[in-house]
Amino acid sequence: MIIRELAALKDAVPIWYVAPFRDERGWAFTGEHFDDGPGGEYVDGLNGWSFLSAAYAATDPEYSGRWTVPVLWDSRERRIVNNESSEIIRMMCRPGSLGGLGRSLGLLPAEQLDELDRVNERVYAKVNNGVYRAGFARSQRAYERAFDELFETLDWLEERLSRQRHLLGERITAADWRLFPTLVRFDEVYSLLFRCNRRRLVDYASMWTYARALYQEPGIAQTVALNQIKTHYYTSYDKLNPSRLIPVGPGYDWSARLG
Repeated sequence: MIIRELAALKDAVPIWYVAPFRDERGWAFTGEHFDDGPGGEYVDGLNGWSFLSAAYAATDPEYSGRWTVPVLWDSRERRIVNNESSEIIRMMCRPGSLGGLGRSLGLLPAEQLDELDRVNERVYAKVNNGVYRAGFARSQRAYERAFDELFETLDWLEERLSRQRHLLGERITAADWRLFPTLVRFDEVYSLLFRCNRRRLVDYASMWTYARALYQEPGIAQTVALNQIKTHYYTSYDKLNPSRLIPVGPGYDWSARLG
């Protein structure tokens, strides 16, 4: 959603939102409504499907894997083009991609691609996916390994951001937008539900300022729906939260002046 917003692809790439809660049938179009953030009514206005699994079945009737989001759907070929967020980001970032629609963002600077890939690789493995490795660990040892790697990398990011505004320097790149969704969820979800509680995002002075600055970039706040995020996590994983109670806090003011 972030790259779609920045690249002015809203008209060319419409979105149909699944509901934030999920059960064994997977992501659903329920017709229900949330008041905050994007989404409106959760309906499939293109195909009229009730479940996202129908898109996977239409693409490959023999498919037996997980039904994941996001999904980039080709309405002409009636098939899924891609369901990997990092690859969809690159598709939308590249000039001439998606039929040449949208605007060039400069988020993949050619002179920094090697460094960008190295940063992305570490951030994905230890942070983006690291919170899940900790949250869904099946042994104490696996949990502590993921936990330690997560906070070692957060410390590394904090030190890096104490010297420069963004992950690769002064300019925003795709690496920043790949990290941001995990940061915006960290204190609301991962710190508590996934037991990633050595430090909160707000305890990292540079990273907290950095995350709020990204949130305050034009068009970004409207892509963040914290009530929907919390509803999904706290009602979809019964082993982690069998009561399905949704915490009220912490409720930070992401729009507060940066000083």
